[in-house]
Amino acid sequence: MADWLSCALKTVEFSPGLGQKVTIGTEAPPRLNGPSRGGAPGGEILVKAKVHVTLKNGVLDPQGKAVQHALAGLGFDGVEDVRQGKFIELELSETDPVKAAAQAEEMCKKLLANTVIENYAVEIE
Repeated sequence: MADWLSCALKTVEFSPGLGQKVTIGTEAPPRLNGPSRGGAPGGEILVKAKVHVTLKNGVLDPQGKAVQHALAGLGFDGVEDVRQGKFIELELSETDPVKAAAQAEEMCKKLLANTVIENYAVEIE
């Protein structure tokens, strides 16, 4: 499993149109795949942020172990390890994907992830 590192905005790749891309992080950078289907009051396109929060490597995951044990009890014997995390989806009123990525990053640092024991990755659509 990749070790998701919480870090500041590192690189930004942006091109107008459908090929938009924003990159934050190190190992598995978040991506900007295109605008959300919603719309802001002025007809602008809203941005959707998807946040994946996982425990850092080396942090015990008792919930993951319980899931692994339950899967074995159901006959899924080939499961070597289970790490459990959270998935959070945010629809932001920000229309600039770069600003939305920075906003989601700040949300992760302040509330959505405990950066002492958790890593996070932000994907912008």
